[in-house]
Parts: sequence; C-alpha cells; structure tokens
Amino acid sequence: MSDSPKINVERLWKLLMDTASIGGNRKGGINRLALTDDDRRIRDWFTERCNELGCILTIDQVGNMFALGAGADPLAEPIAIGSHLDTQPTGGKFDGILGVLAGLEVLRTLKEAGRSTRHPLMLVNWTNEEGARFAPPMLGSGVHAGIFDRQFADARTSADGTRFVDALAAIGYCGTAKPGTIRFAAMFELHIEQGPVLEARQKTIGVVRGVQGMRWYDATVVGQEAHSGSTPMDYRKDALVQASHLVLKVRDLAARYPQSVATVGSLSVMPNSRNVIPGSVRLSIDLRHASDAQLDAMEGELTGIVSEMSADGKANLVPVWKNPAIDFDAKCVEAVRRGAETAGYSMLDIYSGAGHDAANVARVAPTAMIFVPCLNGLSHNEAESATKEDCAAGAQTLLNAVIEYDAMLA
Repeated sequence: MSDSPKINVERLWKLLMDTASIGGNRKGGINRLALTDDDRRIRDWFTERCNELGCILTIDQVGNMFALGAGADPLAEPIAIGSHLDTQPTGGKFDGILGVLAGLEVLRTLKEAGRSTRHPLMLVNWTNEEGARFAPPMLGSGVHAGIFDRQFADARTSADGTRFVDALAAIGYCGTAKPGTIRFAAMFELHIEQGPVLEARQKTIGVVRGVQGMRWYDATVVGQEAHSGSTPMDYRKDALVQASHLVLKVRDLAARYPQSVATVGSLSVMPNSRNVIPGSVRLSIDLRHASDAQLDAMEGELTGIVSEMSADGKANLVPVWKNPAIDFDAKCVEAVRRGAETAGYSMLDIYSGAGHDAANVARVAPTAMIFVPCLNGLSHNEAESATKEDCAAGAQTLLNAVIEYDAMLA
C-alpha cells in the first residue's frame, strides 16, 4: 500500500478554513446548531461538492446524508466515511467536520489518481450529532442503527419548543429513504481527539479501539429553606452543603476505578437566593468507563452513596441515559493501524471518552475511528485548534485504511 495516492494538504486545510465561515463568529469559533439556517447552508455546500465528484446523494427521513461514489464492483456494499457538520453553540472549526471534509479529500484524491477501490465509497453526514439543539446527541446515527425510532426523533424539541421534524422540513432536508435501509460494509470516522493524551504523548495518530460506556443520572438533595441570618448553624438543613459532599464522593468514586471518569457538570440550587439557606439541589452525574462491568460496579457504589444520604428522605437518584461501551471491529482497527504505519506516523492505541456517531454505527456495521491531536485537548470551545499537518495525517491514514480494508474484504 506504499503506492497509495497522497492527499492534498493545502486543499484540505482550505476546505476547513472556508467552511468555518458558515456559522462562524468573531471569536474564531462556529455556532452551527443542527437544523438551523446555517446547517442548511453547510448541507447545501456539501451537496454541491458531492455533485462535483459525481456522487449519488440519498437523504433519509431524519436528514442523514449519504453520498455514494463509484467502485470497481457496483454491487458490493460501500465502505462509508463520515462524521457530522453541526457544532456546539461555542464550537470550533474541527469537531465533526474534519471527518467529513477528509472524506471529500479522500474521494477527490482517488479520482485524480485514477484509482478506485473494489467497494464503492460512501461519504456520510450524520444529523444532530452534538445534541446541542435537540437532545439526545448522535440522534441521526441512533435512528439509523435502530437505537431510537423515527417517531422518537420527530418529537424531540428545542429550547424554544420547535419540533425536530418541523425544523428538518424547514431547512428542506427531510429525505424519503427509510432510516437504516442504506447499508454499508464498514464505516471509518476521523475526528480530533477532544482530549490531551495524543498531544501529551507526542503521537500523531490515535488508533481508537472503542468508545467508553456512558451513564447519566440526575440526583436531588433536599434540605429545608430558612433565613440565612436568623438560623444558627447547628439548626440548619442546608441542601447545598449535603450536595457538596455528594460531589466529592463522585470524584472519589472515579479514583477507585482506574481509567474511569466521573463528573458533576451542573447544579440547580433552589431557591437560589443570597439570604436563604438552600432547600434543594439538583445535580447531574456522568460516569464513563471502557468496561460495562466496571460501570455496573461504579453505579452500584453511587446508588449506595445516595441511598445512605436518603435514609431520612434527603436524596434520590434517577437514571437519565445509558450508552454501553463499544469495542470497534478488530479488522477495521487493524486497517487503521496499518494505514498509519504505512504513512510513517507515530500512533497510540486509545479509547474515546466522548460519544461519536461511530459508536452507534458499530452496532450494525464494522466500524473504527482515527484520532488526531487538538491543541491543549480543547474541544467544544471556540479556541479549538489542530495543525494543518495533523489534519492531513489523519486524512492520509483514513485513505490508507479504506484501501487496506477494501483489500481485506477482497
């Protein structure tokens, strides 16, 4: 595979910088929420580029976009390359879109070189990966994989009450294909790491072995509201103080399980008044680990902690979301490893701490991911940054991996 064609570094970088203007803001970031007018604009742009390459574009009923390119065997199932085009409200230039634009560059490079894989290649844009406007995240790929049904997706609402189905119709990207009917032999997703490990270890390519399992909970701690000036300390039932103890116990929980993370990300204090002792606190808890068995154990401990606090009715724990740990397909992972090795890039086996569309797709097709470093590990941030060279390395590894996997299938 040493004769693999080389991607155009400058062209890929120009695509990244040019598309950053669609939803771009003054701070250098991007606010391109799913199914907004800016999402329509980037989809229109994507459609034009796919048409230029001669791809056949199909859109399903939740807005997932599938651009089918040529292959030597038109009857073979395509190998998919994909990610997402939507961003967080304070997103950056690389999260998601790098995987889509690198896919465009792979198709262009192969076409210019007069090369074709036996399996056709398919470029995918998954709808509402971020979940910033319509929860939950990874909604489009979730419907495709049968994790959610279409009715569930249609009924999701934004903060202003807009339904997903209505927003999709408003931007003109509600297709006719039934979700899940577009099949492929495998999928590869390129993404920035969204963490600091590759940069710290000075590695260019992350060979992603899988995605951590994720479990979300809402906890409520109840005390008693009282006047802050006239209630002595010994007589207080301060819900925020009790919630603070729970926050520390969540942190300590992660310390007992290597390779795990545990986070309290939001607090809602009632009545949230300067001179009132807090009467109740609602907080979110996020547990993640690459092993479902370890997550079961963590969940058991967390339940015990909250049960102990709730002996007198002061606390409760409600599960919100559960996403199992995913191990990517061994052959796809090996194709990524060979692709990086052939190109001469340093690499590191790694598990993703963030959710990705690839984790959903892995339930219905062989899948793997490629990570490249991002500056200081920052993502979901307007300061998100990656180097031209690392983006190009990721795209070259992607191209090599696709050619490698196509050969494996043959």
